[in-house]
Amino acid sequence: MDDKIVWYPGHMAKAKRKIKESLFLVDIIFELLDARLPLSSKNPDFSNIFSHKPTITLMTKSDLADKNATQQWIKKLSGEGKTVIEIDCKTRRNFNKILPAAREILRDKIQKYENKGINKSIKVMVVGITNVGKSTFINSFTVTKKAKAEDRPGVTRSNQWISSGKGIDFLDTPGVLWHKFEDRQTGIKLACTGAIKDEILDTISLAIELLRLLRIKYPDLITERYKIAPVHDESAYDLFQRIAKKRGFIRSGGVIDEERCAAVLLDEFRAGKIGRVTLD
Repeated sequence: MDDKIVWYPGHMAKAKRKIKESLFLVDIIFELLDARLPLSSKNPDFSNIFSHKPTITLMTKSDLADKNATQQWIKKLSGEGKTVIEIDCKTRRNFNKILPAAREILRDKIQKYENKGINKSIKVMVVGITNVGKSTFINSFTVTKKAKAEDRPGVTRSNQWISSGKGIDFLDTPGVLWHKFEDRQTGIKLACTGAIKDEILDTISLAIELLRLLRIKYPDLITERYKIAPVHDESAYDLFQRIAKKRGFIRSGGVIDEERCAAVLLDEFRAGKIGRVTLD
């Protein structure tokens, strides 16, 4: 696979400008991180952009992540002074913790309004990288389908206000990556989870890289899913070939259908069928 994975279309630069311009409209930031990639899914640009705004970190897709790893990451991030809540947008798990946490952080501001007899909704900007689940979170929280949500990156292209009717209003924003991934592994991990469009990638090489990561951290999950035990001294490509043969991904003439195998591996990983995995 190419050493550099770059996907920074023009709309992301525009989205970043609009986010900066809209900051004065909101009281607090909800930054969404993928629980499978708590480090790699954090846009480093956001630290500067939101440095003067209170922030709550929501770890999405926690139902797909390694439970123990998630707790370790929550402990680490909380130790850095962050308010962190892991959530599952399908079951709405821990959603009941979100509004109280926001009200606690904004307690002084809310009290000033209440002293003046003003009852204002909390204005929240929801931010994160592509395909981290911002629109899905908003739709689940508000029990609506007002935010455009699909399981692919780059769907939301502009800011959109959505009211919850529960004393909190959301500003949905487009997913924004950063211009260059300094660490090659960051780009690979993001691509594996679907944060980067498959159309610009060599998906066969990406699937092999995914196997390499899984073989290191979760070899038992590979064995359980594909009924093949990784061999210590074999390459990730050889393992990929064995899985393709085991699954019967063979074209006429006995040629392995590598594209089909890659597509299945990536789809099954993203859907959690391989198991609960944290790559960071």
